[in-house]
Amino acid sequence: MVELEIDGQKVEAAEGSMVIQAAAQAGIYVPHFCYHKKLSIAANCRMCLVEIEKQRKPMPACATPVGNGMVVHTHSAMAIAAQKAVMEFLLINHPLDCPVCDKGGECQLQDLAVGYGWSSSRYIEEKRAVAPKEVGPLISMKEMTRCIHCTRCVRFGQEIGGVMEFGMVARGEREEIQTFVNSSVDSELSGNMIDVCPVGALTSKPFRFAARTWELSRRKSISPHDSTGANMEVQVKDDRVLRVVPHENEEVNECWLADRDRFSYEALNSDERLTKPMLKQGGEWKEVDWQTALEYVANGLHDIRSHDGAASIGALVSPNSTLEELYLASRLMRGLGSQNVDYRLRNQAFPRSEGVRWLGTSIVALGELQSVLVVGSNLRKDHPLFGARVRHATRNGAAVAALTSKGLLADPGAWAMQLAAMSIGEPGEWAQMLADVATVVAAEKGVQAPVAGTATDAAKSVAQALLAGERKAILLGNAAAQHPAASGLLALAQWLAEQVGAPFGYLTEAANTVGAQVVGALPGEGGLNASQMLSGGLKAALLLNCEPGPDTRGVPLEGCRMVVTLSPFKANLDVSDVLLPIAPFTETSGTYVNAEGRVQSFNAVVKPLGETRPGWKVLRVLGDLLSIEQPAFQTSREVLAAALGGDDVAMIGASLLSNKTAAAITLTSQSVTLNPIGIYQLDSIVRRAPSLQLTTDGRTGVAA
Repeated sequence: MVELEIDGQKVEAAEGSMVIQAAAQAGIYVPHFCYHKKLSIAANCRMCLVEIEKQRKPMPACATPVGNGMVVHTHSAMAIAAQKAVMEFLLINHPLDCPVCDKGGECQLQDLAVGYGWSSSRYIEEKRAVAPKEVGPLISMKEMTRCIHCTRCVRFGQEIGGVMEFGMVARGEREEIQTFVNSSVDSELSGNMIDVCPVGALTSKPFRFAARTWELSRRKSISPHDSTGANMEVQVKDDRVLRVVPHENEEVNECWLADRDRFSYEALNSDERLTKPMLKQGGEWKEVDWQTALEYVANGLHDIRSHDGAASIGALVSPNSTLEELYLASRLMRGLGSQNVDYRLRNQAFPRSEGVRWLGTSIVALGELQSVLVVGSNLRKDHPLFGARVRHATRNGAAVAALTSKGLLADPGAWAMQLAAMSIGEPGEWAQMLADVATVVAAEKGVQAPVAGTATDAAKSVAQALLAGERKAILLGNAAAQHPAASGLLALAQWLAEQVGAPFGYLTEAANTVGAQVVGALPGEGGLNASQMLSGGLKAALLLNCEPGPDTRGVPLEGCRMVVTLSPFKANLDVSDVLLPIAPFTETSGTYVNAEGRVQSFNAVVKPLGETRPGWKVLRVLGDLLSIEQPAFQTSREVLAAALGGDDVAMIGASLLSNKTAAAITLTSQSVTLNPIGIYQLDSIVRRAPSLQLTTDGRTGVAA
């Protein structure tokens, strides 16, 4: 540690840290624009100039390392004069259009100009103007004259997003931020460039001119999409969600959001919202009141149970549903006497497991790995924020190996990170490819390989990467979890993990993949799995937040006499008999359990639209109408307490979380079709977000 003095205050800082970091640690604010705690040092705005004793001129606090005995003055006459001079320079070309700027009210330049700006300008020459640019449906570059060349957006793309989509061209007053050859911005993390921009140069295109920042109410929530469980701030005006920005949580999403977390809110205000219960009568959909709809469902389920037995009734539940909804849907089925409930909508194999399949390590640990093997995932698209963590690890020297197929990884650049090794083959060959890696590791360790394999060049390179370093992990992706040979892949991953001393686990597909397992949204003894239910095993089906087709690989519900859809949207119109409008995550309270087992509850941020009702309430009332014995739940917290044994659970207990398997390892040559789901096809909300569907990924990512 280094001891220095800042504005008369003794401060201890880590050796090699910068003055601006030491000042922040002491609670002293140094004005800045180009500096960002998550990005590399650029030192090109000079707004952070401070006085350092024994130095002849002001020094940039962001690029000056601390030293023992250093004395720093951030508000001395020299420092203030330097900061004001920089501000005057920054404003010579800046347009005076704050009243019509979308950044107005939350603009760093605007805020600092109050304290460091001049009341008038000495600059009388002609001001420069920068032409607007079109870079896609998410980011607006209509007012690039406002750009102050801090290069935060450029550095974010290179360092966090992994793709340098912006760059600085030309010199002097002709200098400007551009994409390369007028290409669009296609990163799945691109919205963060809006956040890091300190002025109104980069703004949100979907939010553009929708509201002023001071008109918005800010409410915390949790992302309902992938298994990161990203913390968000939902901004609301007149009971309408108008914007979503990150809420900083270093243990989960740091200060970033994936674009599907940020822009999917558009679907919540779409014309496809279901606002009243509907019944299909004579092939026509008619709106009815809740009492009529619920009694129709209860009577129908009662009749089918009486004539065909409880085993003819089942529930297909989306792992993007809240924990409370999943718990009550499972309880409803078992109360009816049925064991047919499943969340594994896209799986091709349905092995039984003793424990809850999870990440196998913490999210924070992903950024500290020294070697990692990823099996069956396009990490960048499946889990953008996990990908950013692993990308950070590669920047610190981590060796990343991938076992994948061409469908998931067209070229090494698709991951937007440096790969140390890659083994590419058809999905049906994955088990053999992993066995080949195990063979190489067995030879290195002097042990017996678990199954016969060949020490191919690809296997040797993957094994070498996996054996490197101390902190390592083996991660199975969505495609590995959904694979027909999922048990064999897990067993091989377990053997490898034991040999190299690494945790292993699943990246897990959806917001509540872990939660669905915890509350038992799985077939019981003799129950039908999702594939069996979809293929004609039911007479009555409840579809909770899922849509046969994009959520279930297109398998139809054959032979069903009653299909009940519980969804925020007008979904499943061709197969359903009843539509019940349930609230999306912004209109209900609930809980998600992320990939590491973190339990995160949230509250509604707006009132339910129309006659929409929280899903957990609808399921509770259905249970009452069907005379199922259950507590009289009045709040979602009571449901949560029943599901987890308490409403203050922060992490799922280690006794439940387990990826260990006793499955036998068998290698069979088989033809496997995976049909990976596009990044903006994951769930019913992102599929209905117009701006996301207009992106390159949205246009090319087809759910199958």
